Amino acid sequence: MKKVMELLPESMRQMVKPSSTVVAAWGIFFFCSLLVYKLLSDGDFSFLLTYAAVCRCFAFVILNIKMYTSNSASSVSLKTLEAYVCVFFLRLISIMRHEGYLPYDSSGDWFYHFVESASLCGVCVSIYLLYFRFRGTYDESQDCFGNLHIPSFLGVLYVVVPCFLLSCLFHPNLNKDWLSDVSWTFSMYLESCAILPQLYMFQRQSSGVVEVLVSHSVFALGFARVVEMAFWMSSFHELTSHSGSKLVGYVVLIAQFAHVALMGDFFYFYFVSLQKGTPLHIPTSAGIV
Repeated sequence: MKKVMELLPESMRQMVKPSSTVVAAWGIFFFCSLLVYKLLSDGDFSFLLTYAAVCRCFAFVILNIKMYTSNSASSVSLKTLEAYVCVFFLRLISIMRHEGYLPYDSSGDWFYHFVESASLCGVCVSIYLLYFRFRGTYDESQDCFGNLHIPSFLGVLYVVVPCFLLSCLFHPNLNKDWLSDVSWTFSMYLESCAILPQLYMFQRQSSGVVEVLVSHSVFALGFARVVEMAFWMSSFHELTSHSGSKLVGYVVLIAQFAHVALMGDFFYFYFVSLQKGTPLHIPTSAGIV
């Protein structure tokens, strides 16, 4: 790892070094999490849905901090950001109209909607910074997931289209409204695949070293899915009783398990980097995707 760091230019070394900004960001995140739990949670297990939403929002906050402070969009996948725009927009279509997929506690009255809306705004800001303000630093040649027979900027369709078709076939019926139920399920399936372009980009980088705040942002997105999966595993009966088939519940849970499994290698290298106090380094042979 030391040899890899020595090969990096000085500007890049500063980006991948752990910093007080990281510690401060996580400290504020945990403080706000406790505050929200105390003020808005009734102690119900469904608060996990709200906590997962807060984790996702935090992920894009620190990603934007990364781009602002470094004046760079390096190591960031535009295709993953595009996928997350769809994820948040589709979820809002569902939760703004119906209550079937909202937390049961008071955080589901308005706060969950607010956080998901903030996440949508956050990812839109990320796209603006990457595509317009720091376009010259965007590693477009490395962000090549799905570059097969279609223009590069449409590569994300390789995950969007299958997820849409799957959501039309297998979706819960908690809202008892086809558009609302399919929108929520589509967003959930798509979130399971949205991180693929980013992971693929990590592996394409010649140095294999991931910028610190980018790695924390990706971890926060993965952690959000772990938290959310814990809730839906405990609420499996809700997914099946309203749809009339256990198959739908199994497909929903499998999609969430798949997301966590896809990030398995990333989680491993992330915790190794924390343990050693070094930047995250992903070998090109890691086989993440």
